[in-house]
Amino acid sequence: QVHLVESGGRSVQAGGSLRRSCVVSGDTSNNYCMGWFRQAPEKEREGLAYISSDGVLTHYANTVKGRLTISKDNWKNTLYLEMDSLKPEDTAMYYCAGMRKGTCVVRSLSRDDYSYWGQGTQVTVSS
Repeated sequence: QVHLVESGGRSVQAGGSLRRSCVVSGDTSNNYCMGWFRQAPEKEREGLAYISSDGVLTHYANTVKGRLTISKDNWKNTLYLEMDSLKPEDTAMYYCAGMRKGTCVVRSLSRDDYSYWGQGTQVTVSS
């Protein structure tokens, strides 16, 4: 069993930056392909960023490219998301997610390809 636990939510001013973290626990014997998603009220869950199991390959949604950076530290079993130049429209619940080992779909930002999910934490960006 794999568990993902995210850092606490925060409120920030527009233009600010935020670093999110997500700790993987349970079966950490295999590194996982992972991603970050977000869901705003009354909207579909949106894939933001993907990272390969070894942390070498990354992929971003066009809507956030250039403002978000995904990374991971496999020694610490931790996934990160650096968010810069935040805008009010970035306000949403943010989720980290992982794919089942042996089933990595390269560059996927589709929620259907992810089996493990964090609890979600709120990010609020004020103007």
